[in-house]
Amino acid sequence: MEVRFRLLDVFCDRPFAGNQLCVVPEPPADLDDAGMHTIAREIGFSETTFVTVAGDDRYTMRIFTPDQELPFAGHPTLGTAYLMVAEGRVTSPAIQTTTVGEVSVEIDVEEGFGWMRQRPPVFGPEFADRDAIARAAGLDAGELHPDLPAQVVSTGLAPLLAPVRDLESLRRAERDGRATREVCERAGGECLYLFATTDDGVTARMFDPGAGIGEDPATGSAAGPLGAYLSARGVAGMPGGTLVAQGEQVGRPSFLHLEVTPEDDSFAIRVGGGVRVVGEGAFRL
Repeated sequence: MEVRFRLLDVFCDRPFAGNQLCVVPEPPADLDDAGMHTIAREIGFSETTFVTVAGDDRYTMRIFTPDQELPFAGHPTLGTAYLMVAEGRVTSPAIQTTTVGEVSVEIDVEEGFGWMRQRPPVFGPEFADRDAIARAAGLDAGELHPDLPAQVVSTGLAPLLAPVRDLESLRRAERDGRATREVCERAGGECLYLFATTDDGVTARMFDPGAGIGEDPATGSAAGPLGAYLSARGVAGMPGGTLVAQGEQVGRPSFLHLEVTPEDDSFAIRVGGGVRVVGEGAFRL
């Protein structure tokens, strides 16, 4: 069978930056789970999406890494929404459905920009073992932030948020695969999301516990929880708006726009960024 795909860069203002994404907007009806996994492994990006239903202002999709299926992810949400609106398959604003539920998205095709509203944050436990986090990041424990704790927070996926003392320490961090896997398992986090506040906003790095990604250039599913974490503590001018820079160390500069407003006893979280379509083609299975 032939499976048509598009290639996009997400959370960027120019092509060949941000986070890479493969989107299959209209997979054949007989493309099964094994076929989707095969395509995700072949393209080798952190995520590949498959739109299974689309029309009017709604679509349903599945998200695959080279290793597993995910219930939610940030840059696949924004990139897939942009493509679906740009190709006239759905209208904006739209509702995206994955196994985690519904997410609202807004796309401005002319501006090459989109927003997603993430689910209400769920605050998990703080993680007190600073030495374990430092080992995973290749740092000394003293290079972690002296006053802010590490904590698991989720808006669909649950990163372990780990504040670092300053930008220089964050840039020195080096991922230890085994230690990252161990600390994520102990804390109950999907990944290790290191961050440091700066005069311009926040700079972050995502260390993946598995071997498939290593370091992710832009992680929308972690930026939303980060916004909730900062807002709950009144750090970095939050709640409000800020810019999260990511991807510098892997040569894929990325910029994630973050807006957090109080809502009842929780927060409303929007994550946005630029999207560029950079290619297309077909797989033959």
